[in-house]
Amino acid sequence: MSRIFTKIFFVLFLVFATGVVVHAQSITVSGTVKDKQSKEALAGISITIKGQSGGAATNGSGMFSFTTTAKTPFTLVASSVGYGTVEQQVSGNTSNITIEMEAAVVLGGDVVVSASRTPERILESPVSIERLSAASIKEIAAPSFYDALSNMKGVETSMQSLTFKSINTRGFNSNGNTRFNQYIDGMDNQAPGLNFSVGNIVGITELDIDNVELLPGASSALYGAGGINGTLLMTSKDPFKYQGASFQYKTGVNHVNDNNSSVRPFNQLDVRLAKSWNNKFGMKAAFSYLQAKDWFANNYSNYDRVANSVKPGDRNSDPNYDGVNSYGDEVSANLRFVAAGVASNPQLAPAIAGFNNVMTLFPTLNYSSLAGLINTNPAFAALRPGLPYLGLAYGLKNGLISNQAVSRTGYNEADLVDYDTKSMKLSGGLYYNFTPTIQLVAQANWGTGTSVYTGSDRYSLRNFNIGQYKLELKGQDFFVKAYTTQERSGDSYISSILGSYINEKTNPSRTGWFPTYTVAYATAKAQGASDAAANAAARSVADANRALPGSAAFETNKQAIMKTNISATNFATGVYGAKFDDKTNLYHYEGMYNFSNAFNNVIEFQVGASSRLYQLRSAGTIFDDLNRKININEYGAFAQAGKKFGEFFKLTVAGRYDKSTNFEGRFTPRITGVFTVAKNNNIRLSYQTGYRNPTTQNQYIDLSVGGGSQRLIGGLPESLAKYGLSTEATKGYTEGSYRAYQMAQVTGAPTTGILQKYTFDSRGVRPESVQAFELGYKGLLGPKFLIDAYAYYNQYKDFITAVNVYQQVGSTTDYVKYGVPVNAEGKVTAYGAALGLDYLIGKYNISGNVSYNQIGDLPANYINDFNTPKIRYNLGLGNREIIKNFGFNVSYRWQDKFYWNSSFAAGDVPAYSSLDAQVNLKVPSIMSVIKLGGSNVLNKYYSTSFGNPEAGAIYYLGFTFNP
Repeated sequence: MSRIFTKIFFVLFLVFATGVVVHAQSITVSGTVKDKQSKEALAGISITIKGQSGGAATNGSGMFSFTTTAKTPFTLVASSVGYGTVEQQVSGNTSNITIEMEAAVVLGGDVVVSASRTPERILESPVSIERLSAASIKEIAAPSFYDALSNMKGVETSMQSLTFKSINTRGFNSNGNTRFNQYIDGMDNQAPGLNFSVGNIVGITELDIDNVELLPGASSALYGAGGINGTLLMTSKDPFKYQGASFQYKTGVNHVNDNNSSVRPFNQLDVRLAKSWNNKFGMKAAFSYLQAKDWFANNYSNYDRVANSVKPGDRNSDPNYDGVNSYGDEVSANLRFVAAGVASNPQLAPAIAGFNNVMTLFPTLNYSSLAGLINTNPAFAALRPGLPYLGLAYGLKNGLISNQAVSRTGYNEADLVDYDTKSMKLSGGLYYNFTPTIQLVAQANWGTGTSVYTGSDRYSLRNFNIGQYKLELKGQDFFVKAYTTQERSGDSYISSILGSYINEKTNPSRTGWFPTYTVAYATAKAQGASDAAANAAARSVADANRALPGSAAFETNKQAIMKTNISATNFATGVYGAKFDDKTNLYHYEGMYNFSNAFNNVIEFQVGASSRLYQLRSAGTIFDDLNRKININEYGAFAQAGKKFGEFFKLTVAGRYDKSTNFEGRFTPRITGVFTVAKNNNIRLSYQTGYRNPTTQNQYIDLSVGGGSQRLIGGLPESLAKYGLSTEATKGYTEGSYRAYQMAQVTGAPTTGILQKYTFDSRGVRPESVQAFELGYKGLLGPKFLIDAYAYYNQYKDFITAVNVYQQVGSTTDYVKYGVPVNAEGKVTAYGAALGLDYLIGKYNISGNVSYNQIGDLPANYINDFNTPKIRYNLGLGNREIIKNFGFNVSYRWQDKFYWNSSFAAGDVPAYSSLDAQVNLKVPSIMSVIKLGGSNVLNKYYSTSFGNPEAGAIYYLGFTFNP
């Protein structure tokens, strides 16, 4: 199906493109750009013809030259980071043109596109929007522009590793944020097998980023499924406007005063090349490579996976210890159950029965006396080979075996996960201007790397790669594009499965480790040891042959399991695998036409449509696709109309209809109004709706996690039926009743009637939707003071959450834990507000923002995963040129403590603050900038989410040529 659509698209594309080719005589436009005050030549200034694509950038001598088919008179537009835009008309001579520019900081002058999918002043945006301009990106103190997004109003992040961060706004933050969309040059940047963006690991390089626009809140009416909590749009540089060669190298250190590691180097190289010819053909290429030591996840709090919360104790004090960031210790068993199972073994049953007979004959003898009697009395000679199990029989008969769970000894994350972070990004594009306003673009972005991601587990992403490839024809009023995203997991694997299976390879849990532990424990108890001493002795015996990190056995087993697919695991044959093999693809086709010019701008009117195909291909390692291929089709169309009523009010109405393979169609409307109360002062009011389909994993996942202690399955009816969870006889039990049942067993209370079955909705999991109301104000109080404020209220329906159910295995005492996505009954609400201020004092730019977010009404039994601090704020101070060629920028952020709840772990995240700073020196003679800076310069280690690593300072020195 994808091939048919692609062929149709390209045939129509080529037919259309062929019909619009225009040939015209070329002229050369050349000149010089200077600083108006110093009269020095300015390098890197973008020169374009107003209303057309194409142009050039000035060289080190401030000179520019390009050819064009445009006829005079026309207007040249000169623009650059840190300078006011200059327009200069050219009516006669097109050579030796002189343009003078002044350094300037202009508040509220940005033009944005994403809020209405049409250009408009940011002051007049109908919804809240944040923007990082090229000037802001150049001056950030953080190591990368993506790190600096957390300084935006209302933005929060979840950092899973040095290079993997998830962006969010307006609550319900998560490690892999499926409620937030991210686009790069109009391409959805999600990993199609995960349904969320992998930060900026595969994205735009630092030198090629032109601007970033962020829409907090719902945006489905314009952008389709997803984006319930926000949409991020990143735009790369146009090779006609930004030409030449650019180079950037950063070197620095991290892990300063880190108990986990010595100081480690941090290095990043970026290169960009761009060139255009005759204002017709342009090309660009960009490269980025980063190498560093990742942050260590070392939260060893004792975690109760049934209660989903931290509990007291450590490995020395709790036999059932399960560290948050240690893996393999998720596997546990009840001592009394194991003891009963060992005693019932047909090969041991005669010996156990014999020991019981001896104890009945000699009821007053203790364990040592019984052992001596059996060893010396010829009548009991047949029992002597079974003497190692006498303690077990003695313990069972005398009630010495505790009704407690014990866990296997785990491995720390650092011993299992690859912390040698690498990230390589390659991008390029070919551009052809058929006319001054119609352009053909062929673009490719590809990235590979090694990182760590947190989902329902900690995933070591090794040598994974994602490629995005786009062909687009766009004009002043339209675009038609097709792109594909190709996801390849490389050598990636699940850390807890790896830890668990190294244990299994050494000593299988069911047949080896737990029976050995239980027998040793019972023997120690029979000999009079305390419970703590008996557990310590039993663990020492059971771990006698354990593969220790660094040993040959550990490395051999580790490498074998890392390289074997999860789906190949076979306990009977001793084959174990932790690797997942994801080769999922996305194909997207989209077009839009803006009729506003055709209507003489009396009314703004746009229509658009899109089609998308997900091809899930994981060979059974993530999805339920071991013996089949899974495809998901999505279709959608939207329309938007806007009209100004005088100079004081603009009304915009939009709506979109979408349909997905497994779900009913959905309509999402949007209504916005902008009231101009004074020049450059606007009040905005909006009602937006948004929705998201259950992710590909919500629909089709079939994955063992938590060291094999839990299986995640999709929430579609077919998945529930596959595991018998929709059949009355084999339904799973609710988590609450299962916990009560366990507690009753431990205390010896009656257990009859405690377990309660869970009944799933027969429709399975369904799309989640939101109604979002927002009131905002943005305005200039004079040219030097900008205010932006908003308040919002969100109401979610069919909120997608998850439940755990426990299914009994036949008539045994074993239970299988399933994690299943479901829709919360009732409505979930959230509300909040934010305020941002920018003030210019001379050349100093003072900025600050504060945001408040709170969860409201919750349905009964809903697991609160709002995962958002109530208060967070940012402060900034900068000056592009405090003295000649010398500038600085400082940003400080703080957020309140909050509770984090996810499928991986739940617990308190302490409040934290972080200070980023940089100073820079411009060297105009060589078109370069030297920057010295750091993130978290006070080196106060902090974590953004529970179970993820703590980040310290990164100090760096950077050199950039032709920024």
